Amino acid sequence: MVFTNEVNAALSGFIGEMAPSGTFVVADNNTARLVLPRLDALRALPAVTIPAGDDHKTLATLESVWQAMQRAGVTRRWLVVNVGGGMVTDLGGMAAATFKRGVPCVNVPTTLLGAVDAAVGGKTAVNFGGLKNEVGVFAMPAEVIISTRFFDTLPTTELRSGFAEMLKHALLDSPAATDALLDYSIEDINATPSFGRGLVDDLLPLLEQSVRLKQRIVEQDPTEQGLRRVLNLGHTVGHALESHALASGHPVPHGYAVAWGLVAELVISHIRQNGLDSALLHRFATRVRQLYGAPRVTCDDYPTLLSLMHHDKKSEAGEINCTLLGAPCSPMPGCHVSDDEVSAALDITRDLLGV
Repeated sequence: MVFTNEVNAALSGFIGEMAPSGTFVVADNNTARLVLPRLDALRALPAVTIPAGDDHKTLATLESVWQAMQRAGVTRRWLVVNVGGGMVTDLGGMAAATFKRGVPCVNVPTTLLGAVDAAVGGKTAVNFGGLKNEVGVFAMPAEVIISTRFFDTLPTTELRSGFAEMLKHALLDSPAATDALLDYSIEDINATPSFGRGLVDDLLPLLEQSVRLKQRIVEQDPTEQGLRRVLNLGHTVGHALESHALASGHPVPHGYAVAWGLVAELVISHIRQNGLDSALLHRFATRVRQLYGAPRVTCDDYPTLLSLMHHDKKSEAGEINCTLLGAPCSPMPGCHVSDDEVSAALDITRDLLGV
């Protein structure tokens, strides 16, 4: 894993070391227009451009990538370079992992969310049957090149979305990391004239600290048999809120749903008297309300949300399965949570977020 803003040099160096028979590029409409022209190392290479957006992370899009790889003559001795956000690295990584039973790939995340979450850890997937990431494989990329160089292409909503995953990692890391992230003004980054310099000086080191935490966890549990489940903090409730929003015709960025899910699962942790400090819960909820607002749900939506949680891929026998928290750096994965606990937590979460 490389943390650098000299992305061209890092790509050229890695491709030179691997010496593949060929290199194939996967990008979406946005990165093909805004990022690829800035990557000299990938110019004139065979590529496929897929539609942007999580609603296109489907089997049909995956098939279109396989077809493009087949037309280009990709073999196992080639290299696939995925350039984009989490949707691209998820889908492109799955295409590489399954084509010819496995082609090595490099992820070049271009969004904060992609850098801190999807591009790292070897999870690949597509959505299926109305559920997120329902079909996929574990396949570690040959390399991940993490940079803040392209974040100037992102709207503030995308920066905030990625920041939610950094907040999650901070809760898993330490009180000091949590304090640092809660005090960090992610919303001000691209509002300053010195955007690029500010990112280099401030965000890249924080991003590296966040990603290194995930890397340490993934190295100990690459296929999510135990410890890696702590990274699901906020995601059981968050994925349900995200899926519900999409089905309701009001999609929300992944990180927004995760932020709301973090508050809800911290509430459950507090209800269970796991030792979570109420001051931390209120401080965290206040910051989430400032950055992400509140989900568009009422108590009438609870049955749908509960059904989505029961069908979450983390469920082992139809139960609702969450990672809870006793304190920063004290996660408790694999906790079975009742419908009543979730409903109560949703009530309190909506109150904390000002609904």
